[in-house]
Amino acid sequence: MAKPIAVSKNLNHPTLLLNCFIFLILMWMMSTPLFANNGININSSNGLAIHGYDPVAYFTENKAVEGKQDFTIDFEGNKWAFSSEKNKQEFLTNPVAYIPQFGGYCAYAVSKNAIANTDPFAWSIHNKKLFLNYSIGTRELWLKNKVPNIAAADDYWPTLMKQVP
Repeated sequence: MAKPIAVSKNLNHPTLLLNCFIFLILMWMMSTPLFANNGININSSNGLAIHGYDPVAYFTENKAVEGKQDFTIDFEGNKWAFSSEKNKQEFLTNPVAYIPQFGGYCAYAVSKNAIANTDPFAWSIHNKKLFLNYSIGTRELWLKNKVPNIAAADDYWPTLMKQVP
């Protein structure tokens, strides 16, 4: 016959309470955006989303434009940079319209069930959505079969998003 497990009768023991408190704090912290990038490609050297480039400029200026420290915002736990106050305000009116697909990771890689970084100059817009790629050459591969690539990437992204750092 198995012996019953001994349980401490002193549930008010300071160490037990402290350990429970620490555990609860850690669980809360891990669930907040402070520790999550929400699947957004964050540059490790400057801490900015999509390498610090202005997501609105791709649409309004038709080119990659580096953002400025004077025009940054925190959106859903990620820091975004813009080239002007006007672009920053435009982003705030409809962030979903400007955030690149697949978190700003290489769209072609995502279509192949992989994650890869991006070159801010290897981009394209399709159906009012911004897609970034690893390189200009990779962008050319992406564009050759854009519609099937988007469909494949859309299928893979929910799982891949959970794997990004």
